[in-house]
Amino acid sequence: MFLGHFGVALAGKRVAPRASLGTLVLAAQLADGLWPIFVLLGLEHVNIVPGITRVSPLDFTRYPYSHSLLADIGWAALFAVVYGTWRRDWRTAWWLAALVLSHWVLDALSHRPDVPLWPGAPKVGAGLWNSLPATLAVEFALFALGLWLYLRATRARDRLSAWLLGAFVAVLAGLYLASVFGPPPPDARTLALSGLAGWLFVPWAWWIDRHRATAAAV
Repeated sequence: MFLGHFGVALAGKRVAPRASLGTLVLAAQLADGLWPIFVLLGLEHVNIVPGITRVSPLDFTRYPYSHSLLADIGWAALFAVVYGTWRRDWRTAWWLAALVLSHWVLDALSHRPDVPLWPGAPKVGAGLWNSLPATLAVEFALFALGLWLYLRATRARDRLSAWLLGAFVAVLAGLYLASVFGPPPPDARTLALSGLAGWLFVPWAWWIDRHRATAAAV
């Protein structure tokens, strides 16, 4: 899952309007933000196996610290405690925790059975990636729904807002289609290094939100 995670982050503005879109993206994408770091440190492992699923060539052989259910519960709790303590807004904090956990749910839906419940535990996966049409339909539907909810929850402050948000949507969609229809990455290290670029979407999302106001405020 890729676009779906961003769709959930965008939708989060509807229920957590006080959180920046950057914070919402960070929560929804935390597992994928940590994963390349753990791969580069040698703590988690992935192989490139073209054809292992119809959509993705990635064989996630070990990623218990970023993608197991138990680990994500821990990351969600930590995220909520840090945000709640910092902002004194526990309602938003628990919505952010839900976003962190949503990552595991969506990955369990899309992956083959390689998503662990806890380190060393049985692995689950509904295998959406085995169908390209179904995967595209779910990804773009979640992304479109999230974008619609975000636009309903906010209003533009200036013209730059439309350009920033439009480019954000176009780049995400372009990267997703390139990953699905383009050649597989040459090796795991290159994949992990490119994955670090995903952190750039957090400040970009924060920048978008700086140029938009919540609908209630308007």
